[in-house]
Amino acid sequence: MMELADLFRRRRPPYVREASERDIAHLAGIHAAAFARGWDHQEFERMLAQKSVRAHVVCEGAGGAPQGFVLSHVVAPEAEILSIAIAGPARGRGLGRALLEHHLGRLAGEGVTTSFLEVDEANAAAIRLYEGLGYAVVSRRRGYYGDSGHDALLLRRDF
Repeated sequence: MMELADLFRRRRPPYVREASERDIAHLAGIHAAAFARGWDHQEFERMLAQKSVRAHVVCEGAGGAPQGFVLSHVVAPEAEILSIAIAGPARGRGLGRALLEHHLGRLAGEGVTTSFLEVDEANAAAIRLYEGLGYAVVSRRRGYYGDSGHDALLLRRDF
């Protein structure tokens, strides 16, 4: 049950910005908690250094620590989302939607007209988010997630 104080507590609107080197420890921590095989500090460092990678973080307020991130590999007019994750305690607050809307808008501004991503078929929350933002299933990779045996769904969004 929600406490009365919770009703009056004002949450800061999500703040989305480009990811930078100072965010790497946060990105690695969020990724490690969200996925069976988390990417380490060096992997994020390499990705952020690539000219073809676009990365954004979402924070609760301009001065807040990253609560989530998205990385895409861009070869215009196409982009592939490499990873997106929201920290567990921050899920369900609309941060993922705000992050992805901002990210896709920036990609569109660079001339991207199609975005692809893969998602575990069992990740219903993520699939709802993606479909709500215009993604549609175009293919399936059977047994892609070997640890669970789940299929990967390949989604596409045309801008």
